[in-house]
Amino acid sequence: MYDTSTRRRALALVAQGRSLNSVSRETGVSRAAIRSWQERVEPLPRMTTPDPGPPADDPAYSYLLGLYLGDGCLSAHPRGGHYLRIACADAWPGLVRLCREAIAQVRPGVGVYAQQKQGCVMVTSYYPHWPALFPQHGPGKKHERRIVLEPWQQAIVEAHPWEFVRGLIHSDGCRVTNWTTRLVGGERKRYEYPRYFFTNKSDDIRRLYTDTLDRLGLEWTHCTRHGAPYNISVARKASVALMDAHVGAKH
Repeated sequence: MYDTSTRRRALALVAQGRSLNSVSRETGVSRAAIRSWQERVEPLPRMTTPDPGPPADDPAYSYLLGLYLGDGCLSAHPRGGHYLRIACADAWPGLVRLCREAIAQVRPGVGVYAQQKQGCVMVTSYYPHWPALFPQHGPGKKHERRIVLEPWQQAIVEAHPWEFVRGLIHSDGCRVTNWTTRLVGGERKRYEYPRYFFTNKSDDIRRLYTDTLDRLGLEWTHCTRHGAPYNISVARKASVALMDAHVGAKH
């Protein structure tokens, strides 16, 4: 995009009798652009699209919000608008499908495509108003800045808490099988049990997760990693059963 002064300078050189070729060489502007400026010197106003408002599908948005807070980001396009990018590990092809479906449900009609990266698929969608749907977007890493939900987001999460939990687990969580040993009749036997982990450096994002678990009546504990409480564990049998029923392992 050339500014008005550049356009007028090029046209002034043409008005002196210079050829389009010579003006193009001097200014670095293509002959086609100079020719079009002879018909209209002022640039056309940039087309804008109105913000279409809230998500089209609240449950899908609650899930997508969880994915975004875990492994998502927004990046600006040089000519306006933003890309939404969600990183999905190659180990979970089903997650790629679920992520693409959620984006299409939240904003029907937007383009969604997958970019293969090293070790992951980047599910990507361009849309001018992604920042309005994800106001947590900002400079720097999420764990280095404040992450707070807007009231309308909080209302959606409270109405669809399991979708939010599932999005967080599908991004930064996992279901594993732990084991321990115990004495049974004087003999030490191995005992296995399922457990859900959620790992995130952001205190705010972990709190959003545990607050939602509390509202759902699930029991959880902090597990430190290198002395920091990055891990949230759900290991009680009844709570794991609820997680299995509503979240399940990634696939």
